This record gives sequence, C-alpha cells and structure tokens, in this order.
Amino acid sequence: MARSIAVTFDYRCPFAYNGNAAVIAALRAGSDIEFRFTPFSLDQAHVEEGGEPVWDRSPSDWGTGTLALQYGIAVRDAFPDQFFDAHLALFAARHDKGLKLGHEDVVRDAVAEAGLDPDAVAEEVASGRPLKTLATEHSEAVERWDVWGVPTYIEGDEAVFVRFMERGRVDDLERTLDLLQWTRLNEFKRTRIAR
Repeated sequence: MARSIAVTFDYRCPFAYNGNAAVIAALRAGSDIEFRFTPFSLDQAHVEEGGEPVWDRSPSDWGTGTLALQYGIAVRDAFPDQFFDAHLALFAARHDKGLKLGHEDVVRDAVAEAGLDPDAVAEEVASGRPLKTLATEHSEAVERWDVWGVPTYIEGDEAVFVRFMERGRVDDLERTLDLLQWTRLNEFKRTRIAR
C-alpha cells in the first residue's frame, strides 16, 4: 500500500517553497507516495486568540497571504493538471521575484505563467469555495495535528515541521520521510547554520 502524506503550504514562507518544490520534484521523478498539498494560513496563525478568523474578514483585511492561498486552492481543486506549475509559480512570485502576494495582479500573473486562464481561476476564487476550503483544511491541521507552521509533513497521526535549506532536493525529502514515523525523536534543531 502506498504511503499517503500531506504537506502544508503558505506561499509567504521560503521553507515551504523549498519543501513543496521537493515534493513536486519527487512526484515528477515517479514517487509512488500519495502527496496531498494542504493550505495553512500564516495570516490566521498570527491572529490573536479570540480574534476574528481571517476567512471571516473582508478581503481588505485578509492579510498578505490569504488571496494567494485561495488561488492555489482554486487551481488544486478545479484545475488539478496545472497545479504543480501554478503552485511553483505562486511561490516564485514571492521568493524569486520579490512580489507582494496580496496584490491580485501578482497572483493572476503567476497562474497565467502556469498556462491557466486567470479569469477562470479568479471566477473559482470568487465562488467562495477556496476560502471555505482554506478555513476547513487549516482548522483541521491545527485541531487534529497541532500544526503551527509550514511546511509540516503529516502521515497518519504524526506531523513534523521541517525546514530544508535548499529548494527542491528530493534526497532531503526522502531522508525526512524516513524519519517521519520515528516518534522517539521530538526535536532536532541546529543552533547555527553555516551560510
């Protein structure tokens, strides 16, 4: 039976870019792991306890990442054949091009670069389905696995937050997935990074 692993993402995080790019590279290389891409809102993670959830706010109060997440979810769910390219293009808009993800023209350009019709993706976002999905999937990640950041890899009942230093390295991903079920290890964090 193939493994089933979820990986969380928010386009604002460079480490989520590195980890999600590794997953896409592994899948394109023929990995037989069933990966799910699960949105996790860093905007929502920074809402003070008792504050209004991001998904209940007006668009002008969403924060910088919520619009891009909706575009990513819209492509994942309505245009799945183009998700990998759009997913990477949305990350690249922020981390390779230094653009602001809260601007609709930026996310529209990113999905267009991936070969999608930005009007069709915008229409899916306007339906409200991606925002509802964001609320549901983010909340499940927090409530079921205590997820607090991206990227987090989830398999069964185990969830591990990982920061890869290099983008798209399948070997780094494979090594991490080998450790995912090693439950006696709680934390492994370098005190310094030689860069």
